[in-house]
Amino acid sequence: MKAVEIKKYGDPDGLSVVDLPDVAPNTGQLLIATEAIGVGGVDVVIRRGKIGTFPEGLIPGSEVAGRVIAVGDGVDPSWTGRRVWAFTGLGGAYAERAVAALDDVTPLPDGLSAVDAVTIGSAGPVAHFGLAHARFSSGESVLIRGAAGSLGILALQLAARGGASTIAVTTSSPQRGRRLRELGATEVLDRSGAGEEREFDVIYDVVGGPGLTSFFDRLAPNGRLVSVGAVDGYPPADLGAALVRLFRRSLTYATFSLDTVPVPERNRVRAGLLDAAARGELRAVVHDVLPLDEAAEAHRRMDSGEVFGRIVLTVDDGRG
Repeated sequence: MKAVEIKKYGDPDGLSVVDLPDVAPNTGQLLIATEAIGVGGVDVVIRRGKIGTFPEGLIPGSEVAGRVIAVGDGVDPSWTGRRVWAFTGLGGAYAERAVAALDDVTPLPDGLSAVDAVTIGSAGPVAHFGLAHARFSSGESVLIRGAAGSLGILALQLAARGGASTIAVTTSSPQRGRRLRELGATEVLDRSGAGEEREFDVIYDVVGGPGLTSFFDRLAPNGRLVSVGAVDGYPPADLGAALVRLFRRSLTYATFSLDTVPVPERNRVRAGLLDAAARGELRAVVHDVLPLDEAAEAHRRMDSGEVFGRIVLTVDDGRG
């Protein structure tokens, strides 16, 4: 099978297209003929060598959509032939065949393309549960930092559906600001937040990095900031001191990982979001669709900061 490996960590040029033996499902697993592969921010961070320790030869990627072509022992054979979304772990997705555990597979509704499935499949639950972790409720104001990526775009749409009084986004591009307004944003702020006096009940942060603590000043009394990503790296070491400086405002900072959500609940919410997308109630925003062997180009575009939504890699006809 054709796959993409990380031959050298760092630049996108370290990604290489290779031919590997076909994989087979183990006990409790399904084998999927891949149609679409989501290119996520975590893939980029891993490829840069900025998080964890991974071996050379890693096949990156964590989510695919396609058709089940075989099942391992302990899996109902009726799964064979079904169209599914699947989580492959922190690797294994950039390939023509992928394996996933049964608990990490969600059937796709009729009418939803594989490309749209990998645009929503991971990002949607992170947005849903991330907002819940911040105790967001109807009538509250929300600021989304990093709104142009797939996590931010889904959080924007879900906050709007949840009755947010105000949804602000941070961006440095007027064109992106217009597109985010079309998705439900009511205010567009400069990415740095400088010079803005507006305060928010909830900040949903995908970016992290050294600038994160400056957004504590954007929280209203009893405000909550939840970090769901760190595409700009770790926050500064004085994060705690920055919170204590604002002690009298009773602010809350939290991190969120989907790993802490029970699998049945995670899968139930994902299935509901995929159904909503199939009905046209959620938009899957796709920046571009590229063939698998252009994975390095996909990562170059991610590094450039130009991506709005999700880049998807495809096998065969490109639209699942």
